[in-house]
Amino acid sequence: MSELVDIPPSELSAPLLGTVLAVQANFYQVRLESNCDQEDVACYVSTLLCTRRSRLKKIGQRVMVGDRVVIEEPDWTGNRGAIAEVLPRKTQLDRPPVANAEQILLVFALAEPTLDAYQLSRFLVKAESTGFQVCLCLNKSDLVTPEEQQQWQQRLNAWGYQPIFISVYTNTGLAELSDRLNQKITVLAGLSGVGKSSLINQLAPEANLRVGEVTGKLGRGRHTTRHVELFELPQGGLLADTPGFNQPDLDCTPADLIHHFPEARQQLTVASCQFSDCLHRDEPNCAVQGDWERYDHYLGFLEEAIARQERLNQQADPESTLKEKIKGKGQTQYEPKLNTKKYRRRSRRTQQQDLEELYQEMEDL
Repeated sequence: MSELVDIPPSELSAPLLGTVLAVQANFYQVRLESNCDQEDVACYVSTLLCTRRSRLKKIGQRVMVGDRVVIEEPDWTGNRGAIAEVLPRKTQLDRPPVANAEQILLVFALAEPTLDAYQLSRFLVKAESTGFQVCLCLNKSDLVTPEEQQQWQQRLNAWGYQPIFISVYTNTGLAELSDRLNQKITVLAGLSGVGKSSLINQLAPEANLRVGEVTGKLGRGRHTTRHVELFELPQGGLLADTPGFNQPDLDCTPADLIHHFPEARQQLTVASCQFSDCLHRDEPNCAVQGDWERYDHYLGFLEEAIARQERLNQQADPESTLKEKIKGKGQTQYEPKLNTKKYRRRSRRTQQQDLEELYQEMEDL
């Protein structure tokens, strides 16, 4: 947290703006923006611990990490304030909850844990679905041979990506990565144990995050990040650390899924399919050929997207007589719904009310 500073009286009348760096419970850590004019000799910047005005809660206004906000009644003695307004967002992510981000930094490890192509492909599709720029970073390059690194380079180039190979242990590639993050709000994502916390400690030393280890039994990392938080980078820009997870949800529609594969998008720019609802799985005169490596990944993700769409359609139809049942290995089947209301026992209170109404009718007679 920055040191307490004196604010000139001329600036107290101007709107006090800031960016939300962290959200915990009902408190918001806000980095203040400078309100100085060009003629001012110095700019005054600080950090306040803020609450949210009750009227924002009443209108359902959510305050997210990355939001630009207006602060009222700052208490410079206690470094506190209150968020009075949330300025319009340029972008918004709900999972993880981050506002005004511009790109996603997807971090995977080449080893420990072993890089799995299918899992990486799933994260890339999720990142592409946000509409942000995707920056792919492969950590622990010091643990693989130059030949293995070259193989992954060629493989990912065919996927449509130019990965940055880094090693937090040897500081390899960190300068190139810093240039990609300069003056932007970047969302950091990836599996647990790939070195995200160690990377943040290198890029933003003041963060001082706790670092976890990869478990030997499962080859997975332990979760060290519990909430979303923005860290200031020395060269400018903000980096949003997000909790690690193993399998991101694919919440895109079946029709949109193909557009999250750069190599397939390239084919669609050259030609178009005969049918407007083509799902690119052996339909006649389909523009997407199945000769690219991740085509099998696409077909697997497509089945998930179709199953998800069917579930949403079932939920949206209250008169449906079928219900979903999840079986082993992610398989889904539908069974007839039981009319539980037909066999539900009436409550004692309802029975008592019915008796009272019956007695009243008898008395009226």
